Amino acid sequence: MATASSNWWMAGSATIEREKSRVLIADDQEDVREALRLMLKGEGFAAHFARSPREVLAALEEREFDVLLMDLNYTRDTTSGREGLELLEEIQSLAPHLAVVVMTAWGTVELAVEAMRRGARDFVEKPWDNARLVSILRTQAKLSRALLRERRLRAENRRLSGTDSGPPALVAESPAMAQVLELMSRCGPTDAPLLLTGENGTGKSLIARHLHETSPRKSGSYLAVNAGALPEGTFESELFGHVKGAFTDARSERIGRFEAADGGTLFLDEIANVPVAQQAKLLRVVESGELERVGSSRTRTVDVRLISATNSDLDREVDEGRFRRDLLYRLNTIIIHLPPLRDRDEDIRLLAELFLQRHRQRYRRPVVGFGEDAVAALHRHAWPGNVRELDHAVERAVLMAAAEQIHARDLGLQESGDGELPGFESMTLEEAERWLIERAMRRHGGSVKAAAEQLGLSRGALYRRLERYGL
Repeated sequence: MATASSNWWMAGSATIEREKSRVLIADDQEDVREALRLMLKGEGFAAHFARSPREVLAALEEREFDVLLMDLNYTRDTTSGREGLELLEEIQSLAPHLAVVVMTAWGTVELAVEAMRRGARDFVEKPWDNARLVSILRTQAKLSRALLRERRLRAENRRLSGTDSGPPALVAESPAMAQVLELMSRCGPTDAPLLLTGENGTGKSLIARHLHETSPRKSGSYLAVNAGALPEGTFESELFGHVKGAFTDARSERIGRFEAADGGTLFLDEIANVPVAQQAKLLRVVESGELERVGSSRTRTVDVRLISATNSDLDREVDEGRFRRDLLYRLNTIIIHLPPLRDRDEDIRLLAELFLQRHRQRYRRPVVGFGEDAVAALHRHAWPGNVRELDHAVERAVLMAAAEQIHARDLGLQESGDGELPGFESMTLEEAERWLIERAMRRHGGSVKAAAEQLGLSRGALYRRLERYGL
């Protein structure tokens, strides 16, 4: 059955993992199952077998597997692959994160493409090449385990943070947030691409996470990528992956963020900063789900819901030639605009209380509430950094408070507006830099590009400072 040389059994003897990868093999031919059993035993896999689609589904109900290696043709229909394609659809609902590799003796390009579209990760033809098949199974098993670890860590983080019972809490009682909630309730349960707009710090990442947790993909992976923080030289590798030797530092094969988020949601923040040279490749993935890793000509298919976000005016970016119009049309099927915190006065106190409880537990501080002067200061402040700035201010106040209540002085809010730098002589260099950045961001309405130009920084350098200061 196999076409590789007779010493195939030596290829993986030194790389058997401490815990055997669990492979479910589905084929109705006994000689095929026996050949695979002998090969995989020598390669350190724990193999289980099924003879029909019904047995496959029963096995998946009983235990977890790292990889399913399945034939596309069974006794009912031995040529078309229809039984296998129907089984793939059932597997997507029963075990959406299972890595599936399909094989058939009647393989065609069209059948392979259709299998990949329905959720298969890879495709091999009979008679198979032993070395290639083992390599595919090892790669897919490692990927499945990595995704499983990520899901378990995410679940544990939710449990420890007290949010295990559902999606992250949203504080949105102000009239300004009513339309946001309405749009979220309508489009959250769909697979439609979403574009989140609004100033920096308005909570776009929280909304993206909430949309994922309330969608049919909530059991899948959720990955967030800040496009503005990715160097242009590694952008393609980060999103699409690369093969070993694709470039100087590519010492091993690596999957990209799209493949890692397969079956789940990818949140691409600061979408306006995607390099123009890469926008065509991003458009292709959004349109067809197809991509190639850097250095590879092999097309892979992923099923990812894309949620993107920006604080830029994408229509203006299109007019000025920095963003593709066709990509914008693919991303903005539904636009959700998040209002700035200054337009959400009813939510300020509620958000501050939420952050207070979070930080007092984190730092084990005996702070129980806000004094009247602190409440007045919270409502008086313009919040150029929006919700993120409020979170940072409350965290600082929890650490600085000398009593059970937080007072205005503990918040450290500047009351000088856009005037002269207050207390310049007594400020540290970091405090002065933070004030200048806040002032530039406020003056330019949250535009990172304009603020960076005023400050004489690159956009990437300004992004790093915004993250450092919690702005």
